[in-house]
Amino acid sequence: MPIIIDKLNYVYSPGTAYEKHALKDINLVINDGEFIGLIGHTGSGKSTLTQHLNGLMKATGGTIYYNGQDIYDKDFSMKWLRSKVGLVFQYPEHQLFETTVYKDVCFGPKNLGLDQLEIDVRTYEAIKLVGLSDDLLDASPFEMSGGQKRRVAIAGVLAMKPEVLILDEPTAGLDPKGRDEILDQIAKLHKESNLTIILVSHSMEDVAKYADRLIVMNKGSVAFNDTPHGVFAYYKELEAMGLAAPQVTYVMNELKLKGLPVNTTANTVEEARDEILKYMRS
Repeated sequence: MPIIIDKLNYVYSPGTAYEKHALKDINLVINDGEFIGLIGHTGSGKSTLTQHLNGLMKATGGTIYYNGQDIYDKDFSMKWLRSKVGLVFQYPEHQLFETTVYKDVCFGPKNLGLDQLEIDVRTYEAIKLVGLSDDLLDASPFEMSGGQKRRVAIAGVLAMKPEVLILDEPTAGLDPKGRDEILDQIAKLHKESNLTIILVSHSMEDVAKYADRLIVMNKGSVAFNDTPHGVFAYYKELEAMGLAAPQVTYVMNELKLKGLPVNTTANTVEEARDEILKYMRS
């Protein structure tokens, strides 16, 4: 069942000189199996919103429904919610603390009180899902590359068997190769496991390539909620918010201004290539 966000508000430090209305009447539905890109300028409310989705923060007003249940009901289990809605923070490798990859990944399932066989199965499955080989099970995560560390951290969340995976800037600080590897692995997970993915990113190219739907936050409110094509058609409005569109969007609009009959909604290199080839063949 979907996540329903109903009139969600959050105020930091209410009643003080530092009061800030971080979320303002947010109404959203996150459907099962969607791949959503969550974008917005720094301070727009992205991270505050994601931390509400698994109960790390409690709304000042409004509510969130998960599987039809109000997560703020007194009998609702936040521990259960956090096993179903996994949140991977920016630079998740900073959260690694065990001496081996295996111990780090199995930490979550152990805390669920599962028997050892189920812990082992979940750990092996999660490590495989993120593309790490079995020979790394006994390796120290601290001696791995940045991309490998990030995979270990993501595996630790996947071992909890979440239905929703939220990733807050999962490629921050990685080189282009590492970034592509992580995002391709996330896309593969989404396709094969039907996980609901919410990807928080500052890279317009990445969300254009991978996301089915974009949610754009601006000053605590939802400014746009549409397909990548629908959102990036308003690239001038995005610029006014301190954002941008993928570089390809600007190229296609320039070509259109110069008289070429190309479709300006092309947001990825592949889409732009197809449009230009179509024009050249006509």
